Amino acid sequence: MPDRSLIEQVIEAGRHAPSGGNNQTTHLMVFTDPDKLQVLSGLVQTAFAGMEITEGMYGSLKNSIQASKKGGYVFYYGAPVLIVTANKKGYGNAMADSACVLENMMIAASALDLGACWINQLHWLDEEESVRAYLEKAGLGEDETITGGLILGIPEGGKPAREPALRKGNPVTWT
Repeated sequence: MPDRSLIEQVIEAGRHAPSGGNNQTTHLMVFTDPDKLQVLSGLVQTAFAGMEITEGMYGSLKNSIQASKKGGYVFYYGAPVLIVTANKKGYGNAMADSACVLENMMIAASALDLGACWINQLHWLDEEESVRAYLEKAGLGEDETITGGLILGIPEGGKPAREPALRKGNPVTWT
């Protein structure tokens, strides 16, 4: 578990992210209680285990479903901190604004030598009743949609891996 001051610095970096029209509507819900994380993880596993894999399904979603059907799936990978982002339903910049918040937090986490990983599973379960009800008890507004998440922790080696990943996509065209 990182010191609370480090978590707060990461959160503040996210809160200072740009947003469409400077609306600043991204809501951050911070989970650090292991028991609450375990309950949420169980709800997520049950929800994914009840889904069917369909033709052309996105790879990561398909992987989450397959892992849940096997049992023991922990969507937040056992990290001590989960920050869930949400934004207003129907707001055209909800995902973009939340993505900026998440990216700012990832950059801050790296600068603070914390491990961080973008977590998307809750976004896929935005309309799943049990997951939504649990998150609403934790502060999610009825008028909000789950847009993403971020896990934080202290890497096993003490510092995050900083070797650049091989670029296989994201083409660039100059005109």
